[in-house]
Amino acid sequence: MKMGCLNGTTISLSCLKLAFPSYPSSFQNLPFRRTIKPLSAAVQTSPATSPSTTKVEDQGARSHWKAAIDFKWIKDNKEAVAANIRNRNSDVDLELVLQLYDQFFNLQKEVERVRGERNAVANKMKGKMEQFERQRLIEEGKNLKEGLIALEEDLLKLNDKLQLEAQRIPNMTHPHVPIGGEDSSMTTKLVGSAPEFSFPVKDHLELGKELCLFDFDTAAEVSGSKFYYLKNDAVLLEMALVNWTLSEVMKRGFTPLTTPELVRSSIVEKCGFQPRGNNTQVYSIEDSDQCLIGTAEIPVGGLHMDSILAETLLPLKYVAFSHCFRTEAGAAGSATRGLYRVHQFSKVEMFIFCRSEDSEHYHEELIKIEEDMFSSLGLHFKILDMASEDLGAPAYRKFDVEAWMPGLERFGEISSASNCTDYQSRRLGIRYRPLEAPVASPRKSKSNLAPPQFVHTLNATACAVPRMIICLLENYQQEDGSILIPEPLRPFMGGRSVISRKS
Repeated sequence: MKMGCLNGTTISLSCLKLAFPSYPSSFQNLPFRRTIKPLSAAVQTSPATSPSTTKVEDQGARSHWKAAIDFKWIKDNKEAVAANIRNRNSDVDLELVLQLYDQFFNLQKEVERVRGERNAVANKMKGKMEQFERQRLIEEGKNLKEGLIALEEDLLKLNDKLQLEAQRIPNMTHPHVPIGGEDSSMTTKLVGSAPEFSFPVKDHLELGKELCLFDFDTAAEVSGSKFYYLKNDAVLLEMALVNWTLSEVMKRGFTPLTTPELVRSSIVEKCGFQPRGNNTQVYSIEDSDQCLIGTAEIPVGGLHMDSILAETLLPLKYVAFSHCFRTEAGAAGSATRGLYRVHQFSKVEMFIFCRSEDSEHYHEELIKIEEDMFSSLGLHFKILDMASEDLGAPAYRKFDVEAWMPGLERFGEISSASNCTDYQSRRLGIRYRPLEAPVASPRKSKSNLAPPQFVHTLNATACAVPRMIICLLENYQQEDGSILIPEPLRPFMGGRSVISRKS
């Protein structure tokens, strides 16, 4: 198996069976079906905004798609966009994007001019005229048609090139985000205190070996490095973490999902990830357009792709369980040993679709859910407002949670929460229709419907299982080598309060 790709397309993934609590009462009314589908494969482009999402249904070919990027806004705010690109340490060529946009804009006007001339010739031919005049118009129409076909082909090629460059532009950044690299990130809150031990502290690898919880050596022979078997009580602990997390998040109005773990490459791209870029974290399936997911954010983001949702349905809140797969390209060193950085793991992810004016509120809500859950487990952690260079392309703002790991003698990331504003929805084609159109809206349609708006998307980790296991083993280790189970997890561990050596 090569790094970053798997040979063949037949993959069998085992799934956990989860005991879900009762579903929210609104579960049956969720808009899983798309309310509006694309009218046709043909897309009319406007000078200000490129086409909405289009799809190629050919299973064997990679899907072609267009993001609804507001090029006029980018051009009008060139300096702010350029500064944002610098602050994020991105290598996007903004000048090239604007140059291509101007070429596209001018060529589109030429296409419209020639199309108008062709229509005028067609209208002239409807009347009575001499044969020589009709023949002249036929020749003129033929020449205009041939010229229009060539111009339209050039326009499509230019639009593809424009999209390819423009899709690399990162989201704008919240004004309060610290500028710089990871070291510039700011701690906004410190919760709890580090446990004190009267005996030598062990790391999770040593504890796991003594308690017969992991098997990395056999997994390395079977699958390669950075894979593992969970055994005995570690399996029960994973199940407990997943079920407890789902239970807690569902109490807050989230609908549970399990997701596909193979998705089309285009969905990965639309969510802002690069499945085939340098140092990609994504496993791509050879000879197909599919990838293994690195997070449930990707399939959940695609759940309402190419939809116009009713405003009354928002916010849509989901909590999704999935296995995740990451190449971890470039990761090495003692800080990544054991369960800390692995190629496959289980994770519970929160995801919200909402109105643009509500996204900052729901960002705070996601962070509060994370804080409440990690506090209830008795963890010592800090919340960081991540610096601009540490933001992924989709994120407008991101908060990370880092918990104290005594065996590693440092804080380690266990969660993050990102507000992606309309970056993903413009690529995925997810909009909502406001209840009322603005009174003076020039875009109000004949049916008096308000023009659809792009939703905002947010995502947050509720539980990344391997790192939570690290935290629990290392923070709750006892002098006799046993591990106390935090009280919230005990009902999900059959009432047990301790993990101890097998006799």
